[in-house]
Amino acid sequence: MSTENTLNHHLQALNVGIEAILSDYTEKSILFTQEGPVRGLKGIQTFYEKIFNNYPQELVEAIALVRQDIDGDFAYIVWKAEPYINFATDTFVIQENKIIMQTFTNLPPSSE
Repeated sequence: MSTENTLNHHLQALNVGIEAILSDYTEKSILFTQEGPVRGLKGIQTFYEKIFNNYPQELVEAIALVRQDIDGDFAYIVWKAEPYINFATDTFVIQENKIIMQTFTNLPPSSE
């Protein structure tokens, strides 16, 4: 698989469930978030469980890709899932069909 294929699988796995999502990572994967780094399959599983428990299923259905750039092992996406997330970005390093490193940040709607 290419970087693009692995990224596409990851994006589709969001609709399938946590096991499908985890298949894109390894025990050595690291995910950098606004709350700090998350390491390994157990940590990444906990991260996604928190998201799925704190947001309605409609969030996944509302995801809209705004931009996608791929260069070799690197991928970058900008997305939103309104009204739940106004703006989000992810950066990926993908090697041997696995996400080795990912960054994630999001801007939820203002609570005003």
